[in-house]
Amino acid sequence: MFDITGKSILITGGTGSLGKALTRHILKQNPGVRRLIIFSRDEQKQFAMAQEFPSELYPQIRYFIGDVRDKDRLERAFQGVNYVIHAAAMKHVHIAEYNPDECIKTNIGGAENVLDACFKTNVERVVALSTDKACAPINLYGATKLTSDKLFIAANNIKGDSQIKFSVVRYGNVMGSNGSVIPFFINKKETDNILPITDSNMTRFNISLQGGVDMVMHALEHAWGGELFVPKIPSYRILDVAEAIGPDCEKPVIGIRPGEKVHEEMITKSDSFYTYDLGKYYAILPATHSWSLDDYISHFNAKKVEAGFNYNSGDNDEWETVESLRILIKNHVDSSFKV
Repeated sequence: MFDITGKSILITGGTGSLGKALTRHILKQNPGVRRLIIFSRDEQKQFAMAQEFPSELYPQIRYFIGDVRDKDRLERAFQGVNYVIHAAAMKHVHIAEYNPDECIKTNIGGAENVLDACFKTNVERVVALSTDKACAPINLYGATKLTSDKLFIAANNIKGDSQIKFSVVRYGNVMGSNGSVIPFFINKKETDNILPITDSNMTRFNISLQGGVDMVMHALEHAWGGELFVPKIPSYRILDVAEAIGPDCEKPVIGIRPGEKVHEEMITKSDSFYTYDLGKYYAILPATHSWSLDDYISHFNAKKVEAGFNYNSGDNDEWETVESLRILIKNHVDSSFKV
């Protein structure tokens, strides 16, 4: 377990699903953390989160209103911070397609501001959250997140004598996160008994909130700087999700929304030349790095994947079934869900 006793940690976008899950995990596993700062721009969400994590029980928590677009505010928030988890982003594909300039300002400009603030305040370690949509992107959201990934990875090359380490974690759909398909389907089942299917062949990678938390903490503890971590996780078919939630619901096919893929990808064939199998995770290593590749391979018992390897939700070796999805939904999304 990564010991952050006496350390200060800040989460941008900390009121989101993963931010709250990280908060819960950190406070449980590291009650000796000195400060846990929730940085976000929505005061109502911060107010609600403060009811869930009251200061009387969790005096380590600080709530900091701010936007990653505001560099000065970030610099103030990062004062005395050891570790930063960058989770703030505009993430809805169709909204980004309709509001491209706003998506660019947050996902790219915000990433640049986070990097600048980190360098100016002597932060020690940074983990930025990515998405499978950043791999061979076809939509603006994915393109902005790929750009963000590149910025954080390249930051390791300009740190000079600083000991700061930047890394990225990339994963698929987080089960039960705000705006994701499972809570959407559960709500549609209750309201009109209709589950709209975009494409009957559609597949997605699936990871639990705790799986996402574990991966962030793994990167925070083990990254040497410049890695892009990818988890080994199962896929699901959208029709199986619909069947698991509403077997008696109507399931009309409505067509793919702007910017959507039928299958998602997390490692491309071109990435394979830099990709290593670490056991639980893959790591796409940077083309240039300040550490010894031989030492890295030896330390992590890393094995290079075959040239041409790619990791695609439609060609995955591991799949969720209707039955396993029902159990996961009950355990991770809605405890009242009937299996």
